Amino acid sequence: MATGQQTVLQFVPSPTSLTSRVHPLVIFNICDSYVRRPDQAVRIIGTLLGSVLPDGTVDVRNSYAVPHNESSDQVALDIDYHQNMLSSYQKVNPKEVVVGWFSTGGVTAGSALIHDFYSQEVSNPIHLTVDTEFRTGSASIKAFISFSLSLGEQQLAAQFQEIPLDLSLVEVEKIGFDVLKPTNVDKLPSDIEGMETSMKRLLALIEDVYKYVDDVVEGRIAPDNSIGRFL
Repeated sequence: MATGQQTVLQFVPSPTSLTSRVHPLVIFNICDSYVRRPDQAVRIIGTLLGSVLPDGTVDVRNSYAVPHNESSDQVALDIDYHQNMLSSYQKVNPKEVVVGWFSTGGVTAGSALIHDFYSQEVSNPIHLTVDTEFRTGSASIKAFISFSLSLGEQQLAAQFQEIPLDLSLVEVEKIGFDVLKPTNVDKLPSDIEGMETSMKRLLALIEDVYKYVDDVVEGRIAPDNSIGRFL
């Protein structure tokens, strides 16, 4: 009896030695973009900037949101906006390059499509997810890389695998935090506790600003020029 030819399904792995480090500014930017998102937007996505350190750590130092529309079977990115923002950032700091992308919420059906786009920008991009709604009672921040599932030479799907994520502050950031902290605080909080507290304060401040602006626009309170100039 003749034996039929077999085609093997296989995973094409990305480097598993990758780790990531995310600086507080990145998380603040993401939270701020989420608060400012259009009313109809369920989540936001955007570009991560930074560099790959000699030990393989992806050092994420900056980010910006990219306008997009998505449905169950397709995603439309504003590529021109992404490229213009990238050009502007690199004029200020040419050493920062695209290292991946972020989204609020978790990995969704459209994540593989967006990851494919950033794979054209950089090899082995990372995907950072931020739970901006604190569904678990705390900020859930995770980093992923993608594995490809192939049938012969044809790529069928992508699978995201979580990689180690370091949210610690570098020494300069610790000094800045120490300078700004209240004098009645005896010790520096842990990195995750400090970041979570700061994000909650930032979101509360932004909500206060939006409420003030809305009250002025609706005529509920009189405008104050000094506050307007400050904002």
